[in-house]
Amino acid sequence: MKKIILITLITTQYLFALITITPVEIGEQAKLSGKLEAGFDTKRGNTDKDDYKASFRLTYDDNTSFVLWGELSGEYGKSNGAEYTNKMFSHLRYIHSLTGDDNLKYELFAQLESDDFKEINTRLLSGAGLRYKIFNTNSRGKGFFGLGGFYEGITYKSQQTNPSEDNTRLNSYLAYTIDFSNKSIFSCSLYYQPKLNDFKDYVQYSAMELRLNVYKELFLKFSMTWNVDSRPPLGVKKSDFTQTTTFVFDF
Repeated sequence: MKKIILITLITTQYLFALITITPVEIGEQAKLSGKLEAGFDTKRGNTDKDDYKASFRLTYDDNTSFVLWGELSGEYGKSNGAEYTNKMFSHLRYIHSLTGDDNLKYELFAQLESDDFKEINTRLLSGAGLRYKIFNTNSRGKGFFGLGGFYEGITYKSQQTNPSEDNTRLNSYLAYTIDFSNKSIFSCSLYYQPKLNDFKDYVQYSAMELRLNVYKELFLKFSMTWNVDSRPPLGVKKSDFTQTTTFVFDF
């Protein structure tokens, strides 16, 4: 496991964005577990293109009252010698039982990201919230609702064009997941994060993913994301759409 962790950390120093969106629950997989995900695209000839993606998650579940997980993810790409993507993402989350109600949990989280092509040098988040499991059935899957808040600090590559920001945002989300056919999983989520003092300034994240079991602990994952920033930095588009196909190994 130490070798896997070391290789993954080295690989993802300059990469980004294969975050697993399936909600993590207490007691799902006791003690220490992990996920390693990777994908690449290479073309040679009329177009010379290289695109590398990687993600690593480590989870500790005490199987009783809390689960702690951290994830590091990234992407780096060049086309005909010109860099066209270079971004990095890390997330740490602590989930703990709040009352005797097994459906209600509280969450603490921190996040750090950068994205050269969105002019973001660093974006730092820290926050807390509540998560409630709306339903949980074998036939319909699981549904979750989360509500909380977080601090957001952003520094941009060009301070003269885009001054630094210090914001407080509402964090609300809906998430759904269902297992089917031998450990295969479908998940989707929607996040809405407006500024508390200006709801017209919001960030929206939506994602879907399908994990198909290939062999034992090896999975093929298809995912789509659509992200919207109502007031992006100057020179950056308001929305981004991404579709990826990657392999995932659970250990």
